[in-house]
Amino acid sequence: MMRCAFVLNHSYTDYNFIDNIIFYGDGWQKRWVQSKHRTDYGKFRISAGRFYGDREKDKGLQASQDTKYYAVSARFRPFNNEGQTLVLQYTVKYDQQVDCGGAYVKVFPEDLNQEVLNEDSKYYIMFGPDICGEDKKIVQVIFNYKDDYYLIKKDIKCETDDFTHLYTLILRPDLTYEVKIDNYVAEAGHLEDDWDFLPPRKVIDPDMPKPDYWDERETIEDPMDKKPDDWDQPERIPDPNVTKPFDWDEEMDGEWAAPLIPNPQFRGLWKPRIIKNPNYNGIWVQPEVDNPEYTPDPNLYKYYNISVIALEILQGKSGTIFDNFLITNDEKYAEDAGNEMWGVTYCLLLLYNTEINKIFLKYEDIFGKAQEREWKRRERQDVVYNKINEKEEPKAKEVKKEKKGKDSSLKDEL
Repeated sequence: MMRCAFVLNHSYTDYNFIDNIIFYGDGWQKRWVQSKHRTDYGKFRISAGRFYGDREKDKGLQASQDTKYYAVSARFRPFNNEGQTLVLQYTVKYDQQVDCGGAYVKVFPEDLNQEVLNEDSKYYIMFGPDICGEDKKIVQVIFNYKDDYYLIKKDIKCETDDFTHLYTLILRPDLTYEVKIDNYVAEAGHLEDDWDFLPPRKVIDPDMPKPDYWDERETIEDPMDKKPDDWDQPERIPDPNVTKPFDWDEEMDGEWAAPLIPNPQFRGLWKPRIIKNPNYNGIWVQPEVDNPEYTPDPNLYKYYNISVIALEILQGKSGTIFDNFLITNDEKYAEDAGNEMWGVTYCLLLLYNTEINKIFLKYEDIFGKAQEREWKRRERQDVVYNKINEKEEPKAKEVKKEKKGKDSSLKDEL
C-alpha cells in the first residue's frame, strides 16, 4: 500500500484538509498523472521490493525500467505557506545496487500542466537524494527564488544502502531550515547563509588599503646577530699531507700544486638567526563594510499556490521505490507520521520479519552495520546542533556507549 498524504491544517485553508489515500493495485494511476511530454518515459509500478517489513504497507512507486526518464505528478488543493512552516517528507528505498540516478521530488505551483511535465517545467522546490557514481552521493535542496534556482552550498550526504530511508525538509518563516534523514537532523541553518539568494551582507572596503606600517612577517632575521670574523673560509684547500714529488720538473711538468680537499673549517654561507618579529601584526584582512546592494528579504521562504508534487527524474539502474509522501505545516505531525509509517516498518525489517532474518543469517554483519549507521546519524545530529548552539555535549560518548550495549543485546536475541 502506497501512502500519499497532503495534510494541511486550518492555518493553510479555511478548514481542515486531510487527504490520506492508500492505493491498491493500479488505483494509484487515478491520482498520479503520467506526463506525455515524451513517448519514452519510464514506467512506475507498485512494489514493496525484494524484501520488506510488511508486504502491503511497504508498497510504493517503483521505477521499473533502466536508463529512463520518469515524470509523474499528483495534484492537491493549492495552499500558501505564508507565516507557516512547510514540511516536505517522503521515503526512498534503493531496491537495486544504485549507480546513477535522482530520487528527489519536486513541488510545483498550481499552474503546472501535468500532461506536459518535463525537466524544464518551473518548480518551487527540489529535494531528495541524488547519486551519480562514487563522487556524487548528496541530498539536493534547491529553491526557486524570483524564477532562478539556488542550490544549497553545503554538502549533505545521502544514504546509499538498500534499506528504506525517510527524508524530511523543514522550511520555517524565520528563514531557518532543517534537513532530516530518518528523523535525525543531517543539516540545519539559515536560508541567507546557505543559499546565495541575496547579495552578501558585507563587502570588502575598497577604500581601506593595508597600512604602510603593517608587518605580516611572523619571523625576522635577528638584527643583533653579527657574522664572526673568522667565518669566511674557502670551501676547498690544498691537501697539507701531500708534498711535491722529488722528481717533479717544473720546466717539463709545469708548476706543482697540491690536490684540493674539503676544508673542515668551511661553514657555508652565513645567515643571521631567525627570531619572532616583535612588530608582527598578523595577516592583513581587508575590512568589510555594509553592502549597499544588500536588502534583506523576509519572504525568502514563501511560496504561493503550492499544488503539485512530482517525480521528474532520470534513473540509470531502475528499482528505486518512493513512498509515504507528506506535505504539512506541523513538524511534530511529520515526525510522528515518519515514525508511524516508516519507523515501525524499519524496526520490523531489522528485527522481526521472517524473510529478512534469512538475509541476516546469510550476511551476519548486516544488523551491526545498520546499527552503526544509526549511531553515526546521532553523532552527526549532535555535531549539527553543537554548531548551531555553539556548545558541546560532553556526554555524547557515554550515550553512544549505552546504545552499543543495547544493540548488542538485541543482536544476541536474534
